[in-house]
Amino acid sequence: MDFANIKAKLESLGYGVTCFDTAAEAADYLDEKIQNKTVGFGGSVTLEQMGLYDRLALHNDVRWHLRLPGGQTAYEVRLEANAAQIYLSSVNGLAETGEIINIDGTCNRVASILFGHEKVYLVVGENKIAKDYKSALWRARNIAAPKNAQRMKAKTPCARKGDKCYNCESPGRICRALSVLWGPPLRSDFEIVLIHEELGF
Repeated sequence: MDFANIKAKLESLGYGVTCFDTAAEAADYLDEKIQNKTVGFGGSVTLEQMGLYDRLALHNDVRWHLRLPGGQTAYEVRLEANAAQIYLSSVNGLAETGEIINIDGTCNRVASILFGHEKVYLVVGENKIAKDYKSALWRARNIAAPKNAQRMKAKTPCARKGDKCYNCESPGRICRALSVLWGPPLRSDFEIVLIHEELGF
């Protein structure tokens, strides 16, 4: 996949964009860029696969509800992540036309991406990229969401079958909110990290 046109489109919308051939190179870059900060992580298989928590925690105060310090609840850690100087997440779909899509259950991730940090990094493997908004939304609902529901052992039709979104009304439904970025929020600093590897869901 040629990232040149995608990079140009995202930059025209006001994002910073960096591109890497491998996840290891991207991890090195983020490890060097983020120093002595409070850092929040969204729920992300991509970040997990890159080993970013362990690396950044060596020289930053990192808050991630998937790594609970003793005595703290996931809710408390999510609040701390939302108040961090730096926030890292991946996305469920990125359109070549520039739209960035996320679906969330607890909604700490979509809330935190949208507002409140010095800088937000969105780390995106090439498997997350789709042709246009409609395709990116379809991907988020029918590929990313069922796989995440399976990962979280949700009791939903998509988790049982793993094939598509059933737009269910299950109590365990993880699709509770949809966010679409048409551009970076005003007075914000967003950087999209594009990686020529398949990462996450």
